Amino acid sequence: MNYKIHRQMSESFLTAAFLSISGGLQDAYTYIFRGGVFANAQTGNIVLLAQCIAGKGELPAIHYIVPLCSFAVGIITAESIRLKFQRVRRIHWRQLVVLLEILLLLVVGFLPESCNIIANAMVSFSCAMQVQTFRKVNGYAFASTMCIGNIRSGMEALCLYIQNKDRQILFKACCYFGIIGLFGVGAAVGGCFIALLGAHTIWLSCGLLLISFLFMFIHREERI
Repeated sequence: MNYKIHRQMSESFLTAAFLSISGGLQDAYTYIFRGGVFANAQTGNIVLLAQCIAGKGELPAIHYIVPLCSFAVGIITAESIRLKFQRVRRIHWRQLVVLLEILLLLVVGFLPESCNIIANAMVSFSCAMQVQTFRKVNGYAFASTMCIGNIRSGMEALCLYIQNKDRQILFKACCYFGIIGLFGVGAAVGGCFIALLGAHTIWLSCGLLLISFLFMFIHREERI
């Protein structure tokens, strides 16, 4: 007998798509407009911080230390929200995280370039909450704010498909490559709009996150 179950849309590809576009846009925004600091790619910030320590950096070390610490605090915050609100029924705890992201990024759009350290800290905090909160798409582990893990998982799935021709594994690979492509689209959009909107470019990310927030009110029916 087949049973219908209702799944929340937070792990759907559609939700992940908008989150990934937003993630790419945020990284482009902080790197291009906010002084060459990465919002998501903390590995890059560690490299740049190491250059500062070695005396070869263009910015003071504080510009990289603050986003790194904010990212760490963002992880803790997202996990705290999950533990406190995961049993709430009217709204999913992941939606609360997205709402907090939107509010933070709205504020960032008002900050002048003289406040880049604060702006980068807030965006990094937001990205950390997102990467901690949204970790699966269609049941596959993924990241919406960085690409290295997705590239590894996508290529691994592609190799498995070449070996056994399992279409489900090919679908898995395509999911990963789609997410990577959408992240790139977000970065490109961010780069293009910075010339037009400046600091307000980050509000495009707010719009994308709002769409993801609304999608999560929908429940999918699946047969098992």
